[in-house]
Amino acid sequence: MRFTMKQPSLQQFMYLSIAAAVVTILLKFYAYYVTGSMGLLSDALESFVNLFAAVFALVMLNLSQKPADEGHEFGHSKAEYFSSAIEGALILMAAFSIIWSAVPRIIHPVPLENISTGLLFSFLASFVNLAVGLTLIRNGKKRKSLVLEADGKHLMTDVWTSVGVIAGIVIVMITGWLIVDPIIAIAVGLNIIYTGYKLISRSASGLMDASIPEEDLQRITAYLDSLSANQVEYHSLLTRVAGQRKFISMHLLVPGEWTVKQGHDCADDVEETIIHMFDEPVTVSTHIEPVDDPVSMYDIGIDRQKMDNSPCDTHFPV
Repeated sequence: MRFTMKQPSLQQFMYLSIAAAVVTILLKFYAYYVTGSMGLLSDALESFVNLFAAVFALVMLNLSQKPADEGHEFGHSKAEYFSSAIEGALILMAAFSIIWSAVPRIIHPVPLENISTGLLFSFLASFVNLAVGLTLIRNGKKRKSLVLEADGKHLMTDVWTSVGVIAGIVIVMITGWLIVDPIIAIAVGLNIIYTGYKLISRSASGLMDASIPEEDLQRITAYLDSLSANQVEYHSLLTRVAGQRKFISMHLLVPGEWTVKQGHDCADDVEETIIHMFDEPVTVSTHIEPVDDPVSMYDIGIDRQKMDNSPCDTHFPV
């Protein structure tokens, strides 16, 4: 229920991002139109990427929050990683296009016009992106949404682009050095390349079933270690993250004389305690084993080792 109620709020943030992209496109292209600045044109082109990325992120967000179905029994939360990866790729495309467009202006500088008006509109566009970007990053971290956080960081790279461009134009105003305009555009483009790389790297890690953050893992192990006072141990603690949801599995080693009900009740308590450690959705799976049986120690990894001396023959005839 808690997970379902978050969906409208996340969608509203993406609509806010789309609206911000439309507004900044209009402001930045007008700034380029009145000045002829290469830096302002590059800045405006990136806003088109922002718009496409925000729309794509909204689609992926809706997909990631669909409930589990027959074909996707663990849900669709990994769709967020596709959105983040695409957004990182778009950032790289925007950066390379900025650099590509700026190089000819270094060779053949062009005078700028109506600089004060262009700076005003560029500043307004930057303020819009700054406000929306910080809002998305803050709520993305709070709600453990990679989509919101990635889109917010994308908008913040746009802010830095605008800051660099505005600084370059101010220098041109003061010194008359026309070559500064394309050089600043190239420098900002290189910084954007680094941001895009980080987004793609983070998405790739999530698609490869990365473990939960170290601080979360330490909280879990500290709790599990405390169970030894009740003769309960553990091993084979495995974790992974899929979008907003965390998956945690482990084997609980309980006294061999315990009944099935005692072991089951213990597992229920452990699962419930770990789930309540987090605000975001968590799936916890446990497997009960007798602590005094040496065979239990053969089953500690992702691949279960085959045992030939089992007293229970449950193999189906071939």
